Amino acid sequence: MNKGLIIKTKPLDVYEQMACDEILCETMPEKYILRFFNWEKPGITFGFAQRYKNIIDILSDEHKNFDITRRPTGGGIVIHETDITFSFIFYSPEEFNPKKTYNKIHSAIFEEYKQNDIKIDIANISNSNYNINNPIMECFKKPVEMDLTYNGKKILGGALRKFSDYMLYQASLQFENARDNFEKHYKIIKKAIEKSFNLEFDNFTLNEKYYHMINNKKEEKYKNKSWIERI
Repeated sequence: MNKGLIIKTKPLDVYEQMACDEILCETMPEKYILRFFNWEKPGITFGFAQRYKNIIDILSDEHKNFDITRRPTGGGIVIHETDITFSFIFYSPEEFNPKKTYNKIHSAIFEEYKQNDIKIDIANISNSNYNINNPIMECFKKPVEMDLTYNGKKILGGALRKFSDYMLYQASLQFENARDNFEKHYKIIKKAIEKSFNLEFDNFTLNEKYYHMINNKKEEKYKNKSWIERI
């Protein structure tokens, strides 16, 4: 049995959320860290390789008022308004293999929802994977291989980044009224990750030193135009 940490932070904005994951990747207080985002207000993230101008051009007037930043991971545009957002950082010294990682995590979550009598599906669209260079890909417009769906609608997608011997997986769960039913989804996701990685999670609280590092990373990088508008 491996030991892991489960973290719920104080409310953070979108810049601090991204900064928090990177700080945890840099410090790694444990080899396995599951974090559920606590949102101060709505925000938008987009993938590492996407073009900022194209994204701004397709946002609705309502969403143009949201704080927006580039993720350290890939994938497309995600509106963080009613979703449950979480990240999982885990020891992964082997070669970067996105398909294997998505299969392991999403299959485990799929099985745990099934155990809780919630029928979801895994998309099997092998000829329609993400083009990470697509400048305007919207993550939840249509499912791709290994995404989770409910009644044909994508409800879970993830994005990855390798940091040395560790993998960062960032995900958005977009069940209807997901945040209103947070505890139910939290327990299912936590149990799925525990089973898949043979883990036992302990609660972990970030101290003020961590929040100071998060704020510095926010200002230096995730709120900085040089990062947000890098391409």
